[in-house]
Amino acid sequence: MNRRRLLGSASAALALSGTARADFRKASTAGRPAPPSKMKLGCQSGPITDKRLEFFKRHSVNNICGLAERSDARGAYTADELSRLRDQCSKHGVSLDMITPPFLASVQIDQVARPSIMLGKSPERDRDIDEFCKLIRNCAAAGIPAVKYNINILGVLRTEPELGRGGAIHRAWRLTAAKDRQTAPTKAGRVTGDVFWERIDYFLSRVVPVAAENKVRIACHPHDPGVPPGFQGVDAVLGTVDGLKKLVALHESPYHGLNFCQGTVSEMLHDPGREIYDVIRYFGKRQKIFNVHFRNIRGHRDSFREAFPDEGDVDFVRAIGVYREVGYPYMLMPDHVPKHADDPDSLQAYAFCYGYIRALIQAADALSLA
Repeated sequence: MNRRRLLGSASAALALSGTARADFRKASTAGRPAPPSKMKLGCQSGPITDKRLEFFKRHSVNNICGLAERSDARGAYTADELSRLRDQCSKHGVSLDMITPPFLASVQIDQVARPSIMLGKSPERDRDIDEFCKLIRNCAAAGIPAVKYNINILGVLRTEPELGRGGAIHRAWRLTAAKDRQTAPTKAGRVTGDVFWERIDYFLSRVVPVAAENKVRIACHPHDPGVPPGFQGVDAVLGTVDGLKKLVALHESPYHGLNFCQGTVSEMLHDPGREIYDVIRYFGKRQKIFNVHFRNIRGHRDSFREAFPDEGDVDFVRAIGVYREVGYPYMLMPDHVPKHADDPDSLQAYAFCYGYIRALIQAADALSLA
């Protein structure tokens, strides 16, 4: 699409949202054109094979978060393993910008092989923290600048899937439908907010200095979704915006921040279509967003279903303007995408999301430079 057609299409879309247009314009100062943004279309789907890398490249995904091997029983990936994965990506013109570790994933604690960090169980947690620090050092040696991770107990909570447009199947969360699960304990037992914060602090106090020393960003994912205190015996402290603010203030460092899952953060809010933009500004202005899961929802805290990016309650046109306004320089990627029987690997859904995000980035730059 040439520049004139792109500007015309983008302007027509933005005519529906004066606020979105204003957010784009904030990226320019004193009437001078702003430089192009550094935002990148990304993805984290796997496994990372040559076939998947070709799929990425065909759809203009030039930056990814990778997974070397799915096995949370093992410790850190070696520098050689990471270098081979980086080189495999490079052969296809794809940059490995972030890595997912083999443990500290978004999995319920009863189902993981290395639960000691979140159980607060020493000396095993010290062994696992040492492995995480080793991973950071190995990423630095392999030229991989960031690691994303989870520090949770409950995993990703959902109720029954729900149908969307064209028969698409979406994940959903209805707290009223999960009443019978509220008191079902995990092996962690009762974890109060104070106990949870102690475990988070213990982890960060040992990991953040290593990240800073090696200049590797570590990006923590919020709790998905936010739930009432004591749900399954756990106070999920990273299920509120205030909790995320407290997290990034602990052991403050330019290398300690968020894997900002916009979908998950929207799930914390009572009116995400109105509130999310100021949340992006808060963390973006402080340079605490290291990766964005650019996902939409329909609903609000305690009652929502996931959605395609163009149909949810959050205005993605306005959101992209805010990311540009705060100078966000890293990846924007699909997260969970809908399922369908005709698309068993969700490749159609990913392709739709890639095109949508790529067009938003281009439109944001074009309008700011016009």
